[in-house]
Amino acid sequence: MRQDTRKFFENLSGAGKSIAVLTSGGDAQGMNAAVRAVVRMGIYVGAKVYFIHEGYQGMVDGGDNIKEAKWESVSSMLQVGGTVIGSARCKDFRTHEGRLKAAHNLVQRDITNLCVIGGDGSLTGANLFREEWSSLLEELLQQGLIDEEATQRNSELHIVGMVGSIDNDFCGTDMTIGTDSALHRIIEVVDAIMTTAQSHQRTFVLEVMGRHCGYLALVSALACGADWVFIPEMPPEDGWEDNMCQKLSENRADKKRLNIIIVAEGAIDRHNKSITPDYIKDLVVRRLGFDTRVTILGHVQRGGTPSAFDRILASRMGVEAVLALLEASANTPACVVSLVGNQAVRLPLMECVQMTQEVQKAMDEKKFDEAVRLRGRSFENNLSTYRLLSFRKADSELPNSSFNVAVMNVGAPAAGMNAAVRSAVRVGITEGHKMFAVNDGFEGFYKGQIKEIKWGDVGGWTGQGGSLLGTKRTLPGKHLDKIAEQMRIHNINALLVVGGFEAYVGLLELSAARDKYEEFCVPMVMVPATVSNNIPGSDLSIGSDTALNAITDTCDRIKQSASGTKRRVFIIETMGGYCGYLATVGGLAAGADTVYIYEEPFDIRDLQANVEHLTEKMKTSIQRGLVLRNENCNENFTTDFIYQLYSEEGRGVFDCRKNILGHMQQGGAPSPFDRNFGTKIAAKAMQWITRTLKESYKGGRVFANSEETACLLGMRRRTLVFQPVVQLRDETDFVHRIPKEQWWLKLRPLMKILAKYKTSYDVSDSGQLEHVTRVRPKDSNTSTAI
Repeated sequence: MRQDTRKFFENLSGAGKSIAVLTSGGDAQGMNAAVRAVVRMGIYVGAKVYFIHEGYQGMVDGGDNIKEAKWESVSSMLQVGGTVIGSARCKDFRTHEGRLKAAHNLVQRDITNLCVIGGDGSLTGANLFREEWSSLLEELLQQGLIDEEATQRNSELHIVGMVGSIDNDFCGTDMTIGTDSALHRIIEVVDAIMTTAQSHQRTFVLEVMGRHCGYLALVSALACGADWVFIPEMPPEDGWEDNMCQKLSENRADKKRLNIIIVAEGAIDRHNKSITPDYIKDLVVRRLGFDTRVTILGHVQRGGTPSAFDRILASRMGVEAVLALLEASANTPACVVSLVGNQAVRLPLMECVQMTQEVQKAMDEKKFDEAVRLRGRSFENNLSTYRLLSFRKADSELPNSSFNVAVMNVGAPAAGMNAAVRSAVRVGITEGHKMFAVNDGFEGFYKGQIKEIKWGDVGGWTGQGGSLLGTKRTLPGKHLDKIAEQMRIHNINALLVVGGFEAYVGLLELSAARDKYEEFCVPMVMVPATVSNNIPGSDLSIGSDTALNAITDTCDRIKQSASGTKRRVFIIETMGGYCGYLATVGGLAAGADTVYIYEEPFDIRDLQANVEHLTEKMKTSIQRGLVLRNENCNENFTTDFIYQLYSEEGRGVFDCRKNILGHMQQGGAPSPFDRNFGTKIAAKAMQWITRTLKESYKGGRVFANSEETACLLGMRRRTLVFQPVVQLRDETDFVHRIPKEQWWLKLRPLMKILAKYKTSYDVSDSGQLEHVTRVRPKDSNTSTAI
């Protein structure tokens, strides 16, 4: 894109404007990151920014509840759960008098831009306030509380919302702030419970939050491979008690030592009768005699430190919210900043609220399929994947495809690989294929380490870190004849490769050898799994979220160690090869001052400027610094060199420490995001394999040699797309093992702004106002693609 066609936010000045930020309704982890981003971005563009403490109650009460925020006011907020500026349910704001007081308090400070972080109730209240604004000012003028000039000066009120809700119950966004962190709490508990349940052969019934929305229950059931899940949007069929008990006893007969049942607090049956954990427990004990325990997670789910995902989401949304306020005019509707796929979008607030209310209406009318569809594509996909994976059909019910499909892991271990393999194996078996596991990547392939893998073999795999199949970096190129021979021996008709850059190169080598070896003329698909997130054709890879959380947790601890000593700068080296994704996004999540990466060349003058920047920072109340360096960002400016330079230049002002994070970043147990992403993407890959096998089966055998039959399945902006690996060649820098264009580089200016650097920020890609789309297929039985 040429420089002159870009739209830079330097033209969007906040001078003379006042922005207030408040958090309202139930608290959610990540709200503080959003507040921090609004404050810093607001100050950066020259606006005055105010905190409104205690939500709408603080706006009604005024006084000390509305305080101007400074840059340092939001320091150390990023890693704190809940909301530092407080939240409260407010009856007063629901009355006309209350809103009149609130308007008076805002006009006294010339605040006409409001950023509201809360659930749909809080955002609806904000919209009503905006609609009444001019009549409220009129009333204040008549009462002599404000003058004509103040009325003119504050004539328009602009509102931008961000949804903070752990339930993820707001239509229009794939994820709300706090949902991912709540899933972290749930999965930590489930992982812990599984070990004790295994010891005693127990059944555990877990109640998770979600009075009206089953998202947390559904995704945690997917992420831990639960035996059964109850959610408000999908009440079980009548007679579910018999079905569930039968399934639990079958699982026990299959030598499974534990059962996990997850219940959303709003779970109901088809007759609107509540399904409680105690009812389920009594049922299991009475019918099956299993040792059964109930655990109610309650407010634990709201607590704790926000996950890396929530910090990044909230930071991106906060910056986007300020841009939306600067661009707002009298004609633009109040909007809400949302995330769709991997992209920030702006949607009209009331369209989202209306749709959210429609979900409840559909559920009240028992139109459950409609409710699921209105929840949006993300929810629908999770539900269809759960259905696909959770119900094991009897062998007699399975279609017999007579196809053999092999699954393998290639490259370095990445958390979430096992979830992907489990999903692929179970979907493959459901579709009638015989599934084979290849151990130790291409090396194991040519050595013949291939065996059939059954449904029960992958039980409990979702929560396991690393790669249970074993993985190696070996490329197939030198062993093509042996690999072809193994494919012939085992009659392999399709190949699913889960892995990193070597998997991509390996697939290129296999597809290039199709002319020579007919055995490779079969459908082949790759699912990206690498902590480095350096695969062309996909914005995200399985494993990188777990690595980001490991980096973020470590940075939090390191920063905490500086709170006593003061005036200390930490230099931390992250993994990633030549790809700066982990360093950049980890830096955004941990609140780093500077991040050095290969993709953005730097020289000694930049290093000098960064040291000076930190020297200035030490004069403020924030007396610590965090510098991240990608391992291969520069061969001469090593971590040692940067550490020594900072130590020398900072002498007398600050001292330095360095940390090399190393293999700890590959993480232990996979994060909920990686479990869920791995599960969904592998299921979609297997469905593609089934389709392609059918299309390429001719004359009694499989033959596939077109470009489209050797693919990579990746997340691109908003959708999962299959791309022929040959076509991705031109997008790849093979020397440095990275894509030539990387979406996350757009997050770098954002990170610099939040660290108080002057920088250019291209907003041509920022969210434009869109409309909520309603997908309503005529036939309610059509199942959606994952």
